[in-house]
Amino acid sequence: MSCCAGDIAEEIGAQDYREVSRRGEYLHAGHALKSGDTKYVFSIANVHCGACINIIEKQLNKQTGVKSARVNLTLKQLDMVIDQKADILQIVDQLDKMGYPPTPVDLGDLSEFKQEQQSAKLIRALAVAGFAAANIMLLSVSVWSGADGETRKLFELVSALIAIPAIAYSGQVFFRSAFSALRFGHLNMDVPISLAIILSLFMSLYETFYGSGEAYFDAGVMLLFFLLIGRYLDQKMREKARNSVFALSKIAAKGANRILPDGHMSYIPIDQVKPGMIMRIFPGDRTPVDGIMISGQTDLDRSLVNGESDTHAPKIGEEIEAGVLNLTGAIDIKASKPADQSFLSEVSKMLEAAENSRMTYVSLADRMAKIYAPVVHIFALVAFLIWFFIVGESWHLSLNIAISVLIITCPCALGLAVPVTNVIAANQLFKHGILMRDGTALERAAEIIRIAFDKTGTLTFGTPKLAEGDVKALDDQTKAYLKALTSRSSHPASKAIANALKEVTPSEMSDIREIAGFGVEGLINDKPIRLGRAAWVAEIASNSDEPKEDKISFAAEGQTLLQFNLQETLRTGARHTRQYLKEHNIAVEILSGDGEGAVAKIAKHLGIKTWLAGLKPADKHKHLHALENNGIPTMMVGDGLNDAPSLAAAHVSMAPASACEVGRQAADFIFTNDSLNAVPFTVSTAQMAKRIIKQNFGIAIAYNMIAIPLAFLGFITPLIAAIAMSASSIIVVLNSLRLSWHDMRTIETKVEP
Repeated sequence: MSCCAGDIAEEIGAQDYREVSRRGEYLHAGHALKSGDTKYVFSIANVHCGACINIIEKQLNKQTGVKSARVNLTLKQLDMVIDQKADILQIVDQLDKMGYPPTPVDLGDLSEFKQEQQSAKLIRALAVAGFAAANIMLLSVSVWSGADGETRKLFELVSALIAIPAIAYSGQVFFRSAFSALRFGHLNMDVPISLAIILSLFMSLYETFYGSGEAYFDAGVMLLFFLLIGRYLDQKMREKARNSVFALSKIAAKGANRILPDGHMSYIPIDQVKPGMIMRIFPGDRTPVDGIMISGQTDLDRSLVNGESDTHAPKIGEEIEAGVLNLTGAIDIKASKPADQSFLSEVSKMLEAAENSRMTYVSLADRMAKIYAPVVHIFALVAFLIWFFIVGESWHLSLNIAISVLIITCPCALGLAVPVTNVIAANQLFKHGILMRDGTALERAAEIIRIAFDKTGTLTFGTPKLAEGDVKALDDQTKAYLKALTSRSSHPASKAIANALKEVTPSEMSDIREIAGFGVEGLINDKPIRLGRAAWVAEIASNSDEPKEDKISFAAEGQTLLQFNLQETLRTGARHTRQYLKEHNIAVEILSGDGEGAVAKIAKHLGIKTWLAGLKPADKHKHLHALENNGIPTMMVGDGLNDAPSLAAAHVSMAPASACEVGRQAADFIFTNDSLNAVPFTVSTAQMAKRIIKQNFGIAIAYNMIAIPLAFLGFITPLIAAIAMSASSIIVVLNSLRLSWHDMRTIETKVEP
């Protein structure tokens, strides 16, 4: 706050000043997009069901300038993109009037604070309802024991005096939500619940003052008590599902210790960190952004990145991701990315994408939840009319049955069936070093019946070794040429040669460029020099002999073609992955741009019978496209620049974190550890998630098919209906939580076959 704040507040009034400050926070909460639009992320604590989602999205999408509005039920979050025509303050005001006040997520941890407030509010309401129910039950004992006449009326009046304020206070959780929906001409899940609670209260009051039947204040308050139990447990289950995202927000640094050019240190907010700035990370701190280590010695805890507990000692020049914990010594790093493009930010977006996506099952659940409110009111009205006019029962019993129908028919289980499962699955993958870039990828991964692997950098480690004999046979000029070419290439073979020539000074070379699927080329005195595939390099060489395709080749124009042997090492978990996929009837093939000899050797070593060698990027793309057209959903696992088109074309795709930037961007999943076991674990997690989602739908549908007829026929009281409704949601969430027990050990064997 500035020194002038007091004068401003006094001039415009404290209340107005707070409002001006609040509205200013909303104006500055947006993120500018490259398209010129603005993205806002709001936390909305009052979202409870599919009907709430429908109300918010429908109203906002009508607004001028709103390009998209998507509500995330599990995170209770609104993602909205608007253009310059939209007025964000007007949209915020509308959300307030609708009963869904938004809080900008950018305001620290307020989104989580709102959830904690909501839980505390539910606990207080639950305590009041429980206390009232217990006391009314004690008074009811006397009535059940035979109290009659004025004594009975006295006990009922005392019960009414306890029930009315208890319902008025504890029922606000449902009443406010219902009233907000009705004000805008909509129905949500809290409308029938509120109607049922109010009707049960007024029926009891009527019987107390005018009727001769039994008043059931105890059942009415107990009904509210069990409804609140269900709502509270639902809230806690959702919080558990959200923990993975909120945990990352707590880990993320809020600022950084910047080393200024004069050597002094200054603390700056995280959003002011720019690429190129030098930051000092002390022991116990987490790296605020992605950066390159430039000085110091330490041990790092990289479990956030790779899911492994072993510490890592970084070297000078090594890249360190945001969120990594520094353990032992102070180090300096040079920022390579701003905070909103860091590894940690990317992970947060991936986790949220798990629940935000419009999967087939999500769309089905949304459609079913949207028609719930009108249908249940029709069912309840029909039940009352049949029992009162056709069966001829009293209005008391008829209304009681209608109340039971109102309560027992609830879409909560359907609303929870998919999103909770997706978030838990994404969290499990993340804990094992696997990042999911698109929520629909989980559904697609469960459908695959074939996996295609690239060879170099995927089935084998990304950087092979150059044979020592080949290095010794090279003259100094050739070494200098090779160092110049490989220093500008990201291909594993280039890295292997560069590592073998660390002490060599590169030649001055112009127009160095990497050609996907072929190799790297440069010019010296306008003459081309090439390193890569044998046939391509042979085009400029003087050799007449046929070169071996399984070797890396090098030549300057008109000079002798040289070939190198690269010694490859199988990636950890490669044999186990092949064995696991074979046991689970998932076909495996290799698609590689390397020569036949090298591919055949790896294929034979792993027992893979189907392989294709010498493929260009277009060949891989064409092959995967043909498989998809023939109804064979295939996962592509690759890492190179030449794999990017095939990763994008496959039904679903994976890439190691060591892959090039283009490859990582094209993949649906990224695994950050060295083990290829990430592939079968991802597939098994996706398949288990699919089974659980189907089970959840089955539970929700079976519940409604059994519960609605029983309530319609008068076999279920409102109290039993409240218990059943809460139980159905809890069962669905508990079933989804089974995914939390699924870890890498469930698919691994103690010894690799």
